[in-house]
Amino acid sequence: MKKLTLTALAVITSMAIASEALAQDAAAGKTSFNKCMACHAIGEGAKNKIGPVLNGVDGRKSGTVEGYAYSDANKNSGVTWNKEQFLEYIRDPKAKIPGTKMVFAGIKNEKEANDLWAFLSQHDKDGKVK
Repeated sequence: MKKLTLTALAVITSMAIASEALAQDAAAGKTSFNKCMACHAIGEGAKNKIGPVLNGVDGRKSGTVEGYAYSDANKNSGVTWNKEQFLEYIRDPKAKIPGTKMVFAGIKNEKEANDLWAFLSQHDKDGKVK
């Protein structure tokens, strides 16, 4: 019984550590956003660049930022951004939306992608942190 209890404790501890490792960290996501800054802006007063502003991305339909000239692929993708859609997209943008103008190799690291989502999704449509 003691051996079973220790084994169960080890499994639970391992699961907690793995879960903690995948926890979202908006501060780390802000650092990861440095990879995006050449093309995208976020925050109060952000303007479209080579890519659209990323304010209010959570819940926004792809291809709808005013004043940005999207590819037909983005406009017609039917994607509404949420964590699941974003994580799939940021891993390989051209696979998720074939024909997108976004030229980016993607973020394959799951923790980094989750952290980036945590940073992006905390900004409302006006760029204020929720």
